Amino acid sequence: MSTPTPLAEVTALARRYRLEINTSTTGTPTWLLLPGITEFAPKVEPTQQEVTTYDAEGWVERAVTMLAWSVEATVSHRAHAVTGAFNPTQEFVRKASLSFGAASYVHLRYYDRTGADDAYEGRALVQWEPDGGGPDEVDTVKITFTGSGPLSPIANPAPVTPPKTNGGGS
Repeated sequence: MSTPTPLAEVTALARRYRLEINTSTTGTPTWLLLPGITEFAPKVEPTQQEVTTYDAEGWVERAVTMLAWSVEATVSHRAHAVTGAFNPTQEFVRKASLSFGAASYVHLRYYDRTGADDAYEGRALVQWEPDGGGPDEVDTVKITFTGSGPLSPIANPAPVTPPKTNGGGS
């Protein structure tokens, strides 16, 4: 009987990300989880410009001249079971989407919750779009964070933990 060989690689799960918002009004960050995320999509989009010269012998050459970043998330809109008050982190984000000037920006960070080397932070403007729906649907909101300035790599604040497996067979 042979000993099963562990898999060298497994597919990463989309739910590995954690998104936190700095809700502090002082210089010391207060990072709070943005709860209820059902979809999460970070993006970095390059602006490319043509830089073709005669030396390219008919082939187009391009250069990246700018980078733009954003994070799109869909959240289940959370409220306290007794008081009905909306989740404070979600409310912080919603209020930023209705503001002007400095109050319209949020400082956010997102990272791999297993501690992998995949962690970033930056400042972003907020777009808050309730999804609406019928009487049998839950209240969900699409939130778009549009980066303003750099998306900076950071040390992952999560401790390194091995991915969970389903304990499945050989």
